[in-house]
Amino acid sequence: MAAILLLAFTSICSAQEKSYKEFMKERKEMQKFTKDQAKEKASKDARKAAKQLQKEGWKVAPGSLPMDKQLDRLYEMQYEIDLETGFPKFIKGEAMSTGGNYDAAKMQAVNLAKIELAGNISTEVGALIDSRVENNQLDPEEAVSATESVMAAKSLIQQKIGRTIMALEIYRDLKNKNKEVRVIVMYNSDMAKAAAKDAIREEMNKKSDKLAEQLDEILGF
Repeated sequence: MAAILLLAFTSICSAQEKSYKEFMKERKEMQKFTKDQAKEKASKDARKAAKQLQKEGWKVAPGSLPMDKQLDRLYEMQYEIDLETGFPKFIKGEAMSTGGNYDAAKMQAVNLAKIELAGNISTEVGALIDSRVENNQLDPEEAVSATESVMAAKSLIQQKIGRTIMALEIYRDLKNKNKEVRVIVMYNSDMAKAAAKDAIREEMNKKSDKLAEQLDEILGF
């Protein structure tokens, strides 16, 4: 898989270590792709990745889209960037789980993917807060407090996540007859910010009414 596709979904730790300028530089690199170029690259990467996954024993469930088509859709969604803010239009959650049957393993994988999704939403909101500091729109001390509120609200964000898009669903048979299921779910970033809004507001209210009032502006509402 192309490394550039993963830049939009950095971990919480790496996002904290990087400055906002570096973060936006990565996003702008992604913006250089036109829609047609993005589609062409996605299709090429999807075919290559599908072949590798199939060699590793991964396959799709009956009735599902072919693996390369699932990957193609996933890559296209990962390429979609808001040109004004540099932020992705979709946020990703990914997980694998093993179970005695397919349905049990899939259910657990989806739940774990939503946990990661909540963490990635927190990361994106944290980056929005960083942008306010970079542009002198938010005091650094207030930013620290706001970021702490975002992290504290992670579990609540997870609870407020609505229906996700199943971008990838594959599985393989293990030697012990168990099933290993891997899923990648995607969530519209506007819906993600809306889900984060109420969860974070409660945490912010505990610290500062002013921070709570700034939340709508930070999230672009």
